[in-house]
Amino acid sequence: MKKILFFLVCGLLWSTVLSAQQTRYMVFEFIKVENDQLFDYIEFKELMEKVYRQARNDDQIVGWDFWSLQSGADQGSFQYIMVTHYDDPVKMMSGLDDQKMQEYTKIAYPHLNESQVEKLFQEALAMRDMPMRLYMKEIVTTSDNFQMKPGVLASFDLMKANEGKFDAYERAEMEVFKPIHQRNIEKGLMGHWSFLRTALPLGSEAKSTHLTLNMYKDYMQFFNAQAYEDIEQTEEQRKRVNEGLNSRDQKWVYLATLENVVR
Repeated sequence: MKKILFFLVCGLLWSTVLSAQQTRYMVFEFIKVENDQLFDYIEFKELMEKVYRQARNDDQIVGWDFWSLQSGADQGSFQYIMVTHYDDPVKMMSGLDDQKMQEYTKIAYPHLNESQVEKLFQEALAMRDMPMRLYMKEIVTTSDNFQMKPGVLASFDLMKANEGKFDAYERAEMEVFKPIHQRNIEKGLMGHWSFLRTALPLGSEAKSTHLTLNMYKDYMQFFNAQAYEDIEQTEEQRKRVNEGLNSRDQKWVYLATLENVVR
């Protein structure tokens, strides 16, 4: 009996540790580039993919995505979203400083000398602006085997929990909306869904508190999902969905296409 109890306790502890290890933290950087510099920036993001791949090989990050915006609250504000994935909140907040990025650039491009690397970064920093950066912690995600590759679509939905309904909204996403998205994935209407909370303390004037990430393999799947109506949903389920919707304000929705990815 003692051995059984021992193994049960060990199993629970291991499950807790494993769950903690799998928690993902993400930095979302919304990028604005002037129109006359878009071509140069396209070249720069190709370089960045190689640099972030070196950071991934060095276990500094878990992954990196570069998205091109198709639509949003104000298309003139941003053209791209860059997402860097971490497995540790300290790594996320520390980020990759310029010195580290230059070191990885030297590894990725051994034919460039130090002055060339420095010049490349100064030009890149001058051509883009990041008016919005979000530090997020993934709370829950669907069970799927979605393949991240260039061409997939994503809807970045920025949410703000209504005053006094923070916990109610999170419960709604986890207990009501996640099962709906999981069923949609099993029906081939979606590829992946995840729910994220801001990782930094925010005041009442914060523009958003959460983010949902909805991924689709292509436009066909995306439009099929928009046209689908779940006629099997019960009256009680519809009531819970409406309560969940009323617990938050959907601030912005950005539709984007994946252009570069590191995993």
